[in-house]
Amino acid sequence: MTNSIDEIEASDCIMVIGSNTTGQHPMVASKIMRAKERGAQLIVIDPRRIPLAKYADLFLQTKPSINIALINGLIHILIQKGLIDEAFIRERTEGFDELKEKVKEYTPAKVSDMTGVSVYFLEKAASLYGQANSAMILYAMGITQHATGTDNVKAVANLAMVTGNIGRPGTGVNPLRGQNNVQGACDLGALPNVLTGYQSVTDPEIRKRFEDRWEMKIPEKPGLTVVEMMQAAGGALKGMVIVGENPMLTDPDTNHVRQGLQALDLLVVQDIFLTETARLAHVVLPACSFAEKEGTFTNTDRRVQRVRKAMDPVGEAKPDWVIISELAQRMGSMAFQYDSPQAIMEEIRLLTPSYAGITYERLDRGEVLHWPCPSETHPGTPILHATQFVRGKGKFFAVDHKPAVELPDETYPYLLTTGRIPFHFHGGSMTRRIPRLDAEVSTGFAMIHPLDAKKIGVLDGESVSVASRRGGVTTKAKVSSEVEPGTVFMPMHFAECSANVLTDTKLDPTAKIPELKACAVSIERAV
Repeated sequence: MTNSIDEIEASDCIMVIGSNTTGQHPMVASKIMRAKERGAQLIVIDPRRIPLAKYADLFLQTKPSINIALINGLIHILIQKGLIDEAFIRERTEGFDELKEKVKEYTPAKVSDMTGVSVYFLEKAASLYGQANSAMILYAMGITQHATGTDNVKAVANLAMVTGNIGRPGTGVNPLRGQNNVQGACDLGALPNVLTGYQSVTDPEIRKRFEDRWEMKIPEKPGLTVVEMMQAAGGALKGMVIVGENPMLTDPDTNHVRQGLQALDLLVVQDIFLTETARLAHVVLPACSFAEKEGTFTNTDRRVQRVRKAMDPVGEAKPDWVIISELAQRMGSMAFQYDSPQAIMEEIRLLTPSYAGITYERLDRGEVLHWPCPSETHPGTPILHATQFVRGKGKFFAVDHKPAVELPDETYPYLLTTGRIPFHFHGGSMTRRIPRLDAEVSTGFAMIHPLDAKKIGVLDGESVSVASRRGGVTTKAKVSSEVEPGTVFMPMHFAECSANVLTDTKLDPTAKIPELKACAVSIERAV
């Protein structure tokens, strides 16, 4: 996030796109509600009529995978109505002329036809956003989990920059990360092309600093992303260590994932439960839950927060940092001699400029610290790009709409989109073991519009077979006007009817994120 969560309450206009915020980010949703009470305008954009839509001043129900066309259309209207920040564009950005030329193609009538949103609603949304003194965009995986995910984010950034909604309180481009420490994991190098603080692994000077500290050589070439690993498993990739993740449920094309994992010479899984992935492992290393370990999480708005142990580890379980350190030592490392998470934090500070000023002492005093925080006297940076962008001038990208990789046809006439529900989290390895939550929603479903249910000949609660080019599942029909005709929604938490048996492994060419939010399926009454 370019801005902090606390600023949501102070924003004059909040645009939520591709995020089921009340279900998946309830703390953020509570801030949105407080902003609404203060008089802020709320625009919600989603293929589903999500619960937050009830509170929106304007709800745009779009077709899936149409984000760039919609945003380009809004920018077209903003330019047409004179609602752009010409001074900001002139002084702080480059590439606007190319963007302006591109969005000329996206007339309100054309975009309305492409998205299913009326011209009136498009113009109203542009006016609400463009006229606000401060306007904030919140988005989640409804924007990123596409083969065009990177371009989708560029389009969102275009919209913020063209109106000057960057670098000020209550503005910005604000992704809501999918788990509590996704931001921290990325910050600390859990990506194949960077070390901590997004320092490129291809830079020899950066590698040397880490090599000197760790007393080992670091590969100079970037590694593989998760989907690429599954594609290489059993071929170039012989072994895998999976830490706190259940790709047998959360990765696309489950059947392919199973084949890849079973083809490995060695699969090690480090987790707190015997998940679907752990059952395929040669070795399972029992890890600790959040309540059994010390450390820090880095929040979606770059705030670093302390985590304190509430109880001792159960059984043979060990904290993740202990397991990883012991593995490294058994593999010949002379480093990894840590005695506490605080010692690791000190190494993070030493090697990571953006974390250099963040200490346990400051956090334990209750200081609110967002990176970058380059020194112990620095107050942290809740708002990014206040005076200039990291690259100097912000760059507009003239991105074009590209359709989903798979579109409905005669054999697979519906478009599937996947997501989460409020009562379960991610792969369900924790929440499905909680009786009260499991009682709320005990299994998955396929949500279809009443017109489609009538066409298929199925009633609410009856069994349906859903199939794609990769596999099929049987689940219950949930008949609801929350989705538009032709769209099917399935939650991704349930192994017995896993939505990811159906999804596609096609990747965004830059971020390498799979297209989990759109694939073609058939649906019929189960025999």
